Amino acid sequence: MLKLIITISIITLMNLSAIDLNLLVAFEALMEERHVTRAAERVGLAQPSMSSALKRLRALFADELFLRAGAGMQPTEKALALAGPIGEALRQIRGVLAPDQGFDPSTARRRISIAVTDYGDLVLVPELIRLLRREAPGIDLAVRPLTDATAALAKLERGELDALIGGHLPDSPRCVRHRLFEERFVCIRDMTRANGTENLSLEDYAALPHALFSSAGGDGLPSVIDGLLARHGLKRRVAMTLAHVVAVPFAVAGTDLVATMAERVARRFTHVAGIAVITPPFEIPAFAIDLVHSQRASADPALRWFLDAVSRCTGRLSG
Repeated sequence: MLKLIITISIITLMNLSAIDLNLLVAFEALMEERHVTRAAERVGLAQPSMSSALKRLRALFADELFLRAGAGMQPTEKALALAGPIGEALRQIRGVLAPDQGFDPSTARRRISIAVTDYGDLVLVPELIRLLRREAPGIDLAVRPLTDATAALAKLERGELDALIGGHLPDSPRCVRHRLFEERFVCIRDMTRANGTENLSLEDYAALPHALFSSAGGDGLPSVIDGLLARHGLKRRVAMTLAHVVAVPFAVAGTDLVATMAERVARRFTHVAGIAVITPPFEIPAFAIDLVHSQRASADPALRWFLDAVSRCTGRLSG
């Protein structure tokens, strides 16, 4: 209980008796939905009542908190700073008031926000969506792009995200990391040019023009593959750099290009794009796909269930 009081104290220096707990619930809904009408529906209020709650929140915290942006609402810097402490306080209050209340995914209503890489979008998210629609149709999933891992981790720590999924994610003492599985690299070529072969010589690999996926435009920076080729006195030519991994198989199809990419992604496009998957002519180190979440998830039954759902999905992808 002491931790709960400390957490609420972080929210504001004013007298706690001046705070209506329902306002904090309204704030949480507005932060997650970024829309007054949807936030009202989430907590069972009429739209005018939610608008009134927002007006009281603005007066309480002496800040606009949410500004109109297109069809929704954009949180201010102060709202973003308050999101973590308010969310943590409400989670602890719910835990104290209903410590033995079971979580039923089939009837639960919840919005969960995650950030994933392009790899996660293609490989894991479709499986996860199928599981959610089958077992927890009332849970809404918001999938954000994970392009800046450091910024995404900061959002996770502030409570703006519930989890990160991807490779090469940074560490944080306030977050927990779970290894989901490892991914290996393969080569892809146009189906007809591959001519049914599953092998590619080292010399042919280096001589062929390459297509490269680089979301950050890093085509001029030596990669692990370039380092491995250099050991053999070879150098490749990157003839095409693409900003989206989904574009790579279609760039390779019908051309003389070769590309090196994650196997689970490549195999999703063998028939759609008309490409062949080929074993690289040298060993390329595999990379890990991790799930990162904040420590607060242990006190949140819905998040605990969701994290287990992610693990179950990745269990089907392993092997």
